[in-house]
Amino acid sequence: MPDLNCIESALACTGWNRARVRFLARFVVALLTAQTVCLTQLAVLFPSEAENASCYKRMQRFLRAFDLDFAGLARLLVNIAGVPTPWTLALDRTNWKLGKAHLNVLMLCIVHEGIAFPLLWTLLEREGRGKAGNSNTKERIALLERFLDLFGAEPVSFLCADREFVSGEWLRWLKETGISFRLRLKGDVLVTNGRGEQVCADWLFRDCPIQRERALGQRLVLGHRLFVSGTRLDDGDFLIVISNQAAPLSDYALRWGIETMFAAFKSRGFRLEDTHVTCPKRLSRLLGLLAVAYCWAFAAGKWLVETRPLKVKSHGRAPTSLVRRGLDYLRPVAAQLCASVNKIDTRRAVAFLSCT
Repeated sequence: MPDLNCIESALACTGWNRARVRFLARFVVALLTAQTVCLTQLAVLFPSEAENASCYKRMQRFLRAFDLDFAGLARLLVNIAGVPTPWTLALDRTNWKLGKAHLNVLMLCIVHEGIAFPLLWTLLEREGRGKAGNSNTKERIALLERFLDLFGAEPVSFLCADREFVSGEWLRWLKETGISFRLRLKGDVLVTNGRGEQVCADWLFRDCPIQRERALGQRLVLGHRLFVSGTRLDDGDFLIVISNQAAPLSDYALRWGIETMFAAFKSRGFRLEDTHVTCPKRLSRLLGLLAVAYCWAFAAGKWLVETRPLKVKSHGRAPTSLVRRGLDYLRPVAAQLCASVNKIDTRRAVAFLSCT
């Protein structure tokens, strides 16, 4: 069974001082055991001989005061996930509400094998408080510039994002920086038809058979000549995608990986919405620790598939995702590690319960 020393050695590449690395290793182990971000529950399982109240205060101090190196953390996440280049990037937003506070996270991920890995994020704010609704172009550009400063544009295959992430200024910036993109377009956005007349985008696909892809070639969209393709969905809605190069709709479909990642962060994994942390800086640090645990679960799931592959079901997919399988494998291992460090005598506890 792995111990804390080997976990700390794996995290040493962050360049943080030893005390911070020790805390990070212990927090991740507790997080994998509890599978919740609720600090009161994590304090009970935190691998330490200190009292629960001391562990709770230690976690609070970390979230409040530690100047987390998000650039180093992004490199660590890439190393843990082991995703080869070129990368497919996905940009999306998740939000929830705690009381009157809006918790709104804009996140950039790498998508690989149908799974998204958190890389960089920003908490959307307005006048120092949480902000409801979509991000603006300035916020998106700032997030992508952080990525370019770290990795450059060379490792990027393309960026995919939903229809709320489209504007003329945003398209111009993507083209100037050389980032290829696959963006979903709203049906009421004006696009030129074959005669050069501006019509609503969905009008061009009104007679398109359901699930039949139609490529229109280059059209003028928001002042830019872009490739337009789309189809009619089963529910009657339209999937219309714009890109700076001819590309199939299946490229845009890779964006779905970020939706499954958000589900793993929330109800299907670490229950992110359980947190009472509302300060943007503190929540951003908590997301960093959660991202490490998530990527570690994927790495464990990938290792398990290589050593003990699962039988593929009739629909062509495995019965569980790599992240879910990794979480299920790591949870008892982490729980045993917590018990050994906390010196929990399970045999005495069982004997006591059997007598009551």
